[in-house]
Amino acid sequence: MKLVERVTGGTGIGGPLSLVAFVVVLLVVPQMLSDYDLFLATSALIVALMVQGIGMVTGRAGLIVLSQLGFAAVGAYVFLLMRIHLGGAGFLVAIVVAGLATAVVGLLVGLPALRLRGVNLGILTLVFGVTVTVVLTTKGFPGQSKAYFADRPDWLVADKSYFYLCGVVFALTSVAFALLDRTRLGASWLAARRSERATAALGRSVARTKTSAFALCALVAGLSGALFVGQQGTVTVESFAPVTSLIIFAVAIMMGARYPEGALLAGALNIFLPVFFDDLNISQNVPNLLFAAGAVIGLLHGRGAAEDIRHRLGRRFGRTGPELAVASADVAASGNGAGHGLAVRGPLTVGATRSDHAARDVPALEIRNLSMSYRNVRALSDVTVVVPQGCVTAVIGPNGAGKSTLIDCVTGFVRDYEGEVRVLGERIDLMPAHMRARHGIRRSFQQDRTIPELTVERYLRLAMPREASAQTSPEELEDMLAFFDGPHPSRMLASVDVGSRRVVEVVAAVAARPAVVLLDEPAAGLAAAESMRLAEQIAATPARFGPAVLLVEHDMELVQAACTEMTVLDFGEVIAAGEPREVLADTKVAKAYLGQEVMA
Repeated sequence: MKLVERVTGGTGIGGPLSLVAFVVVLLVVPQMLSDYDLFLATSALIVALMVQGIGMVTGRAGLIVLSQLGFAAVGAYVFLLMRIHLGGAGFLVAIVVAGLATAVVGLLVGLPALRLRGVNLGILTLVFGVTVTVVLTTKGFPGQSKAYFADRPDWLVADKSYFYLCGVVFALTSVAFALLDRTRLGASWLAARRSERATAALGRSVARTKTSAFALCALVAGLSGALFVGQQGTVTVESFAPVTSLIIFAVAIMMGARYPEGALLAGALNIFLPVFFDDLNISQNVPNLLFAAGAVIGLLHGRGAAEDIRHRLGRRFGRTGPELAVASADVAASGNGAGHGLAVRGPLTVGATRSDHAARDVPALEIRNLSMSYRNVRALSDVTVVVPQGCVTAVIGPNGAGKSTLIDCVTGFVRDYEGEVRVLGERIDLMPAHMRARHGIRRSFQQDRTIPELTVERYLRLAMPREASAQTSPEELEDMLAFFDGPHPSRMLASVDVGSRRVVEVVAAVAARPAVVLLDEPAAGLAAAESMRLAEQIAATPARFGPAVLLVEHDMELVQAACTEMTVLDFGEVIAAGEPREVLADTKVAKAYLGQEVMA
């Protein structure tokens, strides 16, 4: 049963039902269909395979790709090229090569799209699809001028045999995507869909994440193009019209093609519904309008038909998969549904941190003479902050003082600055954000940027380096979450409140074993008692878990309770630095940040 859940990508009843439904379609349906209907069913499987690519790249990675038929045309071209010019290459070999070659094309298309997202990315991919059709209209497919017909081998001549081949290819891609969902790459796709900045902060390359999604999307489209040629025997440019890509995209969104059953339904609708309307002498514009309306409903609803069915079945019959299980200790927790009250099992050292391998007199973080301007506005001016190992250092200041800009510069989200940033003595200024995260600097955000589709434990392990994740047991993660009053590791992040998700984000930063953790207003929205509890946890973090802490916070009581050092910014300049009591007694600080009242 565990294997079924892994393969179907679902928990509870939705995943196994999709597997049963597919077996029925693959084995039973061909016996019930006429030759014509079997031809249509095979076409539906080929479209379903193509739609799976959309479900992967859009449903998982959040990228809009409107060039599936353009990629399919590339696959068809390579397939014909292999069959004609390479000594009659094996039929299956030609299909595989067509898919792999199209994946390379998808990778190349994805490279210029790295800085684009949303509609702009969709337009770029649509332009690619149009370009492919223009080129093929001029150049033609291999063998087209000689009326070449792509014969199938003897064991695939029968239409039922070819239907089964298409079904096997669809099944294999479904299994591959389901297994990829369980990997760090699959989690990275979900992270990129949620927030590219948060993905980089987890140490994951956004560029690699997006291009891998493009390549896999193109790969399955190339396979479908090759299978289409094998079914038809010949092919024309009109079969890959760019406008059809828009229709297929709409059906994929409407049916929820992220899951296999959604892709199958999308393929069936795309093939059979136009035929049904044609039999009734109704214009083909009608099904297209229905597809468009369904896509809009799916976008507004937040999930397609298959996703909605899984959601409703899960609520009706209960979800028992590992992602949704809640341990009895969590159920018995006292309070707010976040798992507060779990017992701490004693001191925990998650593992060796980067600071364990550096001389103790080397600061965890050095920010030297950092200056940053937005056009004519000087956001930071010669800011110097040093965070010693084993310490909690605060950066405070009024709104607009430059605190958030400082964090963005240090973590690599703003790189056009002057000055130096060092982690354990190593300069990281030339590194992109995800590489800085890997070199010992992690951060939290003011807004929740966790990944709702993941469990707490899987999110934490995504944030951790691969080696650290392998060395950390589930019990250690549970103890760490308990220390920070976080939810149980088995909880889905979508099922816990926003405050608890922010706690999970802090734990993820600590669990990554960096040299320093940057916490951006972690107490926002907390009650006074919760803030003081958080102060105790932050103050104990360096000794208990290893990383130093740079804290940006407005709550002065929390800052005084948690920090040993403090730096005050005002209009992008450092106006005071030192021990909290001395700094807060400074008249310049009182005037700039605390009004005229001096806190003692």
